[in-house]
Amino acid sequence: MDSAGAPKPELRYEDLAGMIEHSAVRPELSEEHIRISCEIARQYRIAAVCVRPSDVDLAVRWMEGSGIPVASHVGYPHGDDTTPAKLYAARDLIRRGAREIDTVLNIGKMISRQFQYVEMELTQLSAACHEGGAILKVAFENGYLTQDLKTIACRIAKRAQVDYARTSTPFGPAPYSMEDIALMKRLLEGRVKIKASGGVRTLDHLKQLRAAGVERAGTIHTVPMLESWKTELDAQRKAS
Repeated sequence: MDSAGAPKPELRYEDLAGMIEHSAVRPELSEEHIRISCEIARQYRIAAVCVRPSDVDLAVRWMEGSGIPVASHVGYPHGDDTTPAKLYAARDLIRRGAREIDTVLNIGKMISRQFQYVEMELTQLSAACHEGGAILKVAFENGYLTQDLKTIACRIAKRAQVDYARTSTPFGPAPYSMEDIALMKRLLEGRVKIKASGGVRTLDHLKQLRAAGVERAGTIHTVPMLESWKTELDAQRKAS
């Protein structure tokens, strides 16, 4: 029941499937694995499939007509490429058909408290993505940041008008935490959406993230999570 006494609407399949970005960015993956990842995205009707930059051309072709965007990354996984290199890479990927760009804020500059550098870079990347019809997601890599730096990163994300602030990457020192998500939600004030990644493995994780206000979750565990969700929904229908 909500605060007004009305029953909460039941979750639908698409409520959880629509959170998932299926990740296919590990360095050892073959092109066949990328093709299978695209098939998973099509079959399960998820939010996006995220591939390595050199796989974008293939993924865009394989996802054609699906309505599911291809995502890729620049300055990954540590955010330490130069700003012009990141801008070129983002524009190149958008030209090739990527509609979502993930990047990482420059961790070394953030820790060095070079906040103007970080903000200017993200502002330029945000503008480049939006001009090209793409969205920008920025990983904070919270495992490297102190509490005050996480707070400043949220303020920078809002001013730079990025679309999603991401807790972490799978390559960082720590997975997402619910404490960090609560902090980000409070500070981002709904002006920047939240993406969780690193450790999203089960249906319960996905439900917990949704309840906390997370709108996207990066994972390689798409199939078992959504098969479990289908089974649960089937059981609910039979019981009703």
